[in-house]
Amino acid sequence: MNEIDTNALDFLERFDRQQLIDAGYSLRRIGEWRMVHTVYFGATKWTAKQREAKARAPGLNMDQLVLIEKQLRHITDDAQRWKLRLELLTFRGTYEALRRRAKELVPGPPKKKPRSGVTFFAPRMGMRTMMVTGTERDITDIETSLRTGLDHALPESPQMLAPLLDALRSGTGSIPHAVPRPIVLVPLDAHLKVLTGDGDDVLLGMSDGTTMTGAEYLQLARGEELEVAVFHPEEGPVNLYRGARFANAKQRDLLRAAQPVCSAPDCIRAADHCEAHHIVPWAHGGETNLDNLAPLCRYHNRVNDDAPHLRKRGRIVRRRGRIFWRSPRGYAVANERGHHGAMDLLFGRWMP
Repeated sequence: MNEIDTNALDFLERFDRQQLIDAGYSLRRIGEWRMVHTVYFGATKWTAKQREAKARAPGLNMDQLVLIEKQLRHITDDAQRWKLRLELLTFRGTYEALRRRAKELVPGPPKKKPRSGVTFFAPRMGMRTMMVTGTERDITDIETSLRTGLDHALPESPQMLAPLLDALRSGTGSIPHAVPRPIVLVPLDAHLKVLTGDGDDVLLGMSDGTTMTGAEYLQLARGEELEVAVFHPEEGPVNLYRGARFANAKQRDLLRAAQPVCSAPDCIRAADHCEAHHIVPWAHGGETNLDNLAPLCRYHNRVNDDAPHLRKRGRIVRRRGRIFWRSPRGYAVANERGHHGAMDLLFGRWMP
């Protein structure tokens, strides 16, 4: 066992977030330890309870101390939280036994009413899922309508999709079919395969986060004037200099061609629905040029460490024309969902 487990309180007393980051611990674990550190060594008006907790804590390891605080964090009454904490600190046993005891002792969190809204999930094998939450009456009306006329000898769920799409796409205010813009983002040899009709094995990335084969693309684009996006193998999309703060339409087109999804790792938001983030902030003199822009969803644009000296949530950087998220410890990470972007398609994958 290491010092974190055998001398948990000693470790917490010397807690230093930056040293732990430099030592390679995950931010999630560091955050958990800081939560426990605050309980035992933070300022509080419950000083007597805090001393009593320190006296009881040595019988438990760090994971158990973290477990106790996680089980108590929804308790809003300080007096009740300290009473439950002290009772759990008297427990001696395995982690799982402590978890069961905590569930018996600690009242569960109040149930939250689901929030109405629509959620979209990442595409998988050509299919995509959305989840809709609404009032009981509205969702029941939809279900009743979709179940009308079903063949009960067949699975019901697949039969309900077609009438749902028909309802969404017909009538006033219907949802139109999205028409991909024919922006060519393929290397010359692959483009020639598409033009000669042999593009079934050429996969093109679209700025709405989906993909299509070269053959499908050619069928949609036949007879239409194609747009060509120009990319430099080292610098990325060709700059269009502009003195205003907000990116113009052509800059946004080239930006989403270069990076078809949000630049933050694992984010699934398509570039069509992202904001144009200034890598060097506008307030710090950053220009609205393509080499200083990156698509970020609304959330990741607001949590990005804009100032270079910050090492809290990570920040967006450019390397050889490609966009990466740099972790607080300095590691460059690409969003793997963006591998259909123009730079990788034209010049191959590259990692710093």
